[in-house]
Amino acid sequence: MKNYTYSGWKLNGFVALVVNLALVAAMIYSIVVLANSEIFVLWALVTLIVSAIVSFLMLFGYIMLEPNESRVLLFFGNYRGTFYETGFWWINPFMTAKKLSMRARNLNVDPIKVNDKAGNPILIGLVVVWKIKNDGAYNAVFEIDAPEVVGTTSNTRMNVLENFVAVQSDSALRQVAGMYAYDENTKGESEEVTLRSGGDEINDRLTDELNERLSIAGIEVVEARLNYLAYAPEIAAAMLRRQQADAIISAREKIVEGAVSMVKIALERLSTEEVVELDEERKAAMVSNLLVVLCADEAAQPVVNTGTLHN
Repeated sequence: MKNYTYSGWKLNGFVALVVNLALVAAMIYSIVVLANSEIFVLWALVTLIVSAIVSFLMLFGYIMLEPNESRVLLFFGNYRGTFYETGFWWINPFMTAKKLSMRARNLNVDPIKVNDKAGNPILIGLVVVWKIKNDGAYNAVFEIDAPEVVGTTSNTRMNVLENFVAVQSDSALRQVAGMYAYDENTKGESEEVTLRSGGDEINDRLTDELNERLSIAGIEVVEARLNYLAYAPEIAAAMLRRQQADAIISAREKIVEGAVSMVKIALERLSTEEVVELDEERKAAMVSNLLVVLCADEAAQPVVNTGTLHN
């Protein structure tokens, strides 16, 4: 794989511009000499021809690079390296320079429907931050094909790369989503990584998967992060009811746990402080009444006993 930097002819653009102007001045001077001379002046003619040809060819060798831009250089179809130096430069005018941006770009992958590890249909979306690696310009230009009918402009080439990243991101997202469950479905599996709770682990897995797929194009994924996650509409209502049931059960467990603790404290206090002596039957009735009061959804309606304790 070719990933080297251009090391051929190059000259500071302003120096080359001075040379170009000097050649133009020499050409004008030669014309003046030939026009005013009564005899044929060979050196003036040679100077005119050479300066005209060289100054004309030099016009095609100027390039200007902004930060995080590059030029992939070809010499009659042969790759000669990638030019990375910013500023105004002059290179071999017979070189073909293909402009390439090295700046980071965002890709928002619209939510797609996939099946998670448990087989549930879910909607999942992704945001990818990517850029061409410093040594990946050759791959970005020559490893990924572009339609010939639209030309070879920089914008076209970047659009081709964006389309390649979008397709591979879709594929990687489907693969990673199928490795994890949407959420914890069974009690006792709280340590299992899920799409909802995985966080950085899921994002790192996506980044690694994308870097592996996009390396052929010389592309580096800076960050990949889930930006949308939900159940598919056809099962969303059922899953919502399941989540509500889980929440109700969890809340009931807490209520019962607290009620039992309070009943235990009440019986111990009654016994320790000798407030009243209760046999096992009365204790059972008291426990039953207290649990009903403490665990009920609505406020209990008190009943006043006006007889004896045993009535």
